[in-house]
Amino acid sequence: MTQKILVLPGDGIGPEITAQASRILAACQARGLDVEIEEGLLGGGAYDAHGEPLPAETLEKARAARGILLGAVGGPKWDTIEDLAKRPEKGLLGLRKELGLFGNLRPAITYPQLAEASSLKRELVAGLDIMIVRELTGGIYFGQPRGIEERDGQRVGFNTYVYSESEIERIGRVAFELAQKRGRKLCSVDKANVLEATILWREVMERLAPEYPDVELSHMYVDNAAMQLVREPKQFDVVVTGNMFGDILSDAAAMLTGSIGMLPSASLNESGQGMYEPCHGSAPDIAGQNVANPLATILSVAMMLRYSLDAPALAAQIEEAVGKVLDEGLRTADIASEGTRTVSTSEMGDAVLAAFEAL
Repeated sequence: MTQKILVLPGDGIGPEITAQASRILAACQARGLDVEIEEGLLGGGAYDAHGEPLPAETLEKARAARGILLGAVGGPKWDTIEDLAKRPEKGLLGLRKELGLFGNLRPAITYPQLAEASSLKRELVAGLDIMIVRELTGGIYFGQPRGIEERDGQRVGFNTYVYSESEIERIGRVAFELAQKRGRKLCSVDKANVLEATILWREVMERLAPEYPDVELSHMYVDNAAMQLVREPKQFDVVVTGNMFGDILSDAAAMLTGSIGMLPSASLNESGQGMYEPCHGSAPDIAGQNVANPLATILSVAMMLRYSLDAPALAAQIEEAVGKVLDEGLRTADIASEGTRTVSTSEMGDAVLAAFEAL
């Protein structure tokens, strides 16, 4: 049965990097992957065309797709939009919410060829392989009430950090099951010494633990987790946490690997439908210059093949192709170092495609 893939190039460097990833998807089609690929608008470009960051047509296409490949959204061009609901980022948040994409998987992997590019010493990051599981549709980013209002003669901003038992259990099971397939260690990150919502989070994780006796569960406060990520990152295997903490920690973990431009991500719902995107943003300062790193987006395609399209062999081949290109010393500017050759976005895409087709 043919499955649909929706490509959302988005804003900034999004169109450049998704163009290279789409070439890899086409090569997978040539090897028998039975998919139909179409494009749609999301973010600032969608606002310019339709007055909405998430047009109804895009949402309809997204609902019908098994996998969605996103470039990035946002940029200073749209920062002056007064109605916050119309800003590009709201289109992305809305898509996550409408599709129920609650489980965000963000790997932090240090390729051996890039260990020197990390801001930490090689011995701390060589061989690093962490999977951060971030709850994506709850917590303080979506909690109500929220807003800015006047109280006692001054403006006050407020947000609500809220999680239900079912939301915590759902993301907890994703994390435990991933840990079973990896190093069988799961660290749950919270702030249970201060926040009631995370006291409940810890209680639910403890309640789930007996169902996964082969997984070692530990707990860590988020401030300590941030410190441990830069002190001894290889102590972690799978990390599970809420929306806000996961947002912060996964970006911190990204820099351990040398460049956020290397890191893919997956956002899954309960049926296995997923949205796949690089962890970096739209980088408007380099948009249109053909210098952005497309590898995170290409590796996001590999995650799509693995988690939504049941094609793990093709996923492994893409990852192997990326490794071969790095072995050849090819680098985009963000990961370049002495003794390597700096290439453009399209040249990196050419090299990965050639390596993939040679396998």
